[in-house]
Amino acid sequence: MTMTTNLSVSNSEPLSSSFYLLDKRIQRWIWDSGWDELKDIQEQSIPLILEGKKDVVLAAATASGKTEAAFLPILTRMLQEPEIGCVLYISPLKALINDQFGRLEQLCEKLEIPVTPWHGDIGATKKKKFLQSQKGVVLITPESLEAMLILRGHDVPNIFKNLRYIVIDELHAFIGSERGKQLQSLMHRIDIAIKRATPRIALSATLGDMEKAGEFLRPKSPVMAEIIESKSDERELKILIKGYEECHELNDENLDLFSAESEKGYEECYELDDENLDLFFAESEISEHLFQKLRGSNNLIFPNSRQEVEFFADSLRQKSEDYGVDNEFFPHYGNLSKTIREEAEARLKSSTPVSVICTSTLELGIDIGGIKNVAQIGAPYSVASLRQRVGRSGRRKGEVGILWVYIAERAIGSESRLSDLLRENLVQVVAQVCLLLKGWYEAPRIQNLHLSTLIQQLLSLIAQYGGISAADAWQILCGAGLFGNVNKQDFMLLLRQLGEEDTLIQTPDGLLLHGVAGEKIVNDYKFYAAFKDAPEYRVIHGAKELGKIEESLSPEAKYLIFVGQRWEICNFDVQKKRIEVIPAPTGKIPIFDGNGNFFVDDKVRQEMYQILVETAPIPFLDKTAAKLLDEARSEFRRLKFGDKSQTILNCGKDSLLLFTWRGSRVTRTICRMLAIHGVQAHGDLYIEIKTSSQNLFHIFGKLVTSPPDGLTLVIDLKSKQQEKWDCLLPEPLLSKNYTSAMLDIDGAIDTIRELLELYD
Repeated sequence: MTMTTNLSVSNSEPLSSSFYLLDKRIQRWIWDSGWDELKDIQEQSIPLILEGKKDVVLAAATASGKTEAAFLPILTRMLQEPEIGCVLYISPLKALINDQFGRLEQLCEKLEIPVTPWHGDIGATKKKKFLQSQKGVVLITPESLEAMLILRGHDVPNIFKNLRYIVIDELHAFIGSERGKQLQSLMHRIDIAIKRATPRIALSATLGDMEKAGEFLRPKSPVMAEIIESKSDERELKILIKGYEECHELNDENLDLFSAESEKGYEECYELDDENLDLFFAESEISEHLFQKLRGSNNLIFPNSRQEVEFFADSLRQKSEDYGVDNEFFPHYGNLSKTIREEAEARLKSSTPVSVICTSTLELGIDIGGIKNVAQIGAPYSVASLRQRVGRSGRRKGEVGILWVYIAERAIGSESRLSDLLRENLVQVVAQVCLLLKGWYEAPRIQNLHLSTLIQQLLSLIAQYGGISAADAWQILCGAGLFGNVNKQDFMLLLRQLGEEDTLIQTPDGLLLHGVAGEKIVNDYKFYAAFKDAPEYRVIHGAKELGKIEESLSPEAKYLIFVGQRWEICNFDVQKKRIEVIPAPTGKIPIFDGNGNFFVDDKVRQEMYQILVETAPIPFLDKTAAKLLDEARSEFRRLKFGDKSQTILNCGKDSLLLFTWRGSRVTRTICRMLAIHGVQAHGDLYIEIKTSSQNLFHIFGKLVTSPPDGLTLVIDLKSKQQEKWDCLLPEPLLSKNYTSAMLDIDGAIDTIRELLELYD
């Protein structure tokens, strides 16, 4: 289906007054680059950033000119001053730094402004040159900036004495994460060191609530950041959702297919048994369609896990061999070595057709050339993520964006769950696409406590200053709003716990220092990262490192599928964390840890409800997907869910199904609320409850009258450690931390109150 969305084509005015505010050398570079106009976001940003008095958030789609919108006025301002100053560009990815370095160096070389990439792969000579001059543009990750503040703490005021701007790229990738909290703290610590506020310029995809992005940029600021959102973002987008129904039982036809596939080693590779054999057939059909439709052009394929990346990379490589053609399908995700990832990126930029199967590593703004198709396998984690992915396609003038979505649903049988009958995966992705076309995206989540990162930043502050008082540490980290939900009482509780663990000690005059355990933590190079880093084995073929695999791989393993290829393990060295491999005709896909928590937003669930209520056909579904949706709507009507008062199904004695049509955090919270009243409950699309309806409403009444706090809800949970240093938190703070990230108490109570009113 073809439709126009608010996703990109510039409709900005011809070169205007903003152009003439730029330095003449930059004007010449613009003309030499063949520009005939500035994009709208550049027109709006140039005078504001040149003034240098406000924080600014620039929001637009990929390849919309955000980088130039920030740097053209920044470089002009630097050239206007008697002495060239310094700019910090902070990026979430080293690959993005390398990409931006190439773009900025071409311009800055003519302006005689040095550009210095700064991360673990950059040699000491380049870094030393910047430290001596303190001039130019420094491209750095949060982890490398953390290391700079720790290792050069006393020299930080001198290093950044000429700092004029801080630019944060891909702001949306930081918000709501441990790295986001770390970034907020690092920027604040620099302001403290140089004793002045530095303008912060953030580049971001459009978010559901841009004011929250501005609030994240500088917490507790009396002056809100200026939000500039691109309006020149309309283009044609072609969408098709392809539905697949998994085999429910083996018949003569698929037994023959199974036999043929087993001869190729698939049975061993994918551990096919009665439970996942049906899934294998559906994914094989998806692979065939990808192979037939994407060969001959540049494309991105997004499954939802690293296991699926390996499955499809291997499957598509095997199909290339079966058809006797060159392989055009290559994997890309964080565990793979830098060399292999860069080879895939280079192929995308070349004239050779290639399709890269990837995770979120290629959602961000790395220049990968022209992408014809984006394929999404399964429902994406969020509408915002889907927007980032589809925004990679059709970026060149005159091209359209193309999105293929592949959804597999189980065949219906006597044991089918209600989620299968309602075709949950299909309806969810239809809802997400509908919301995408309406221009809705999830709001950034900025309320998580991230107390693990508070511990990291406290230890980092002590290292930077060689010791710090408890009062100063609290003011810098909490009083300034970075960890604004942590009061002095909780902060002192944390300090006492860290003291008991010998992570901290306190001198007689009140100075906080590292204890023996704290010294060990901070002296490990992995300390600079706020996020958890699982122990890993290096996978080696000959002299080439292929990447890393978590320690969950058993030393008894004999075969492996990695980088989309099949290997035999010839040496498994546990001590050296090294796995040596050679090519093999078969393999096993490893189990990767930590694909993260997947939270469906309230708005997505409500859109799913509307799609099931309506009877009009969805225009971007193929025949199978349309048939599956019709089945879901038929089941929805049979259960009379169109009547909003019908939210509870009685499934027998003390067995209920509760539909709230709210998001994951609300349903998870209701389950915890029922658990503290001794009632078993679990679920997401709906909640399965083991009690009578009479008892359920009795409990609901008590919850509305006296809502429980977060500590009460999670005190007995055993697995509350989510982030890197959660293991050091005292119990009350660990529970508060978990609650802030995983639950929505207010939303749950509102939902329960609505249910009580419906059944009153």
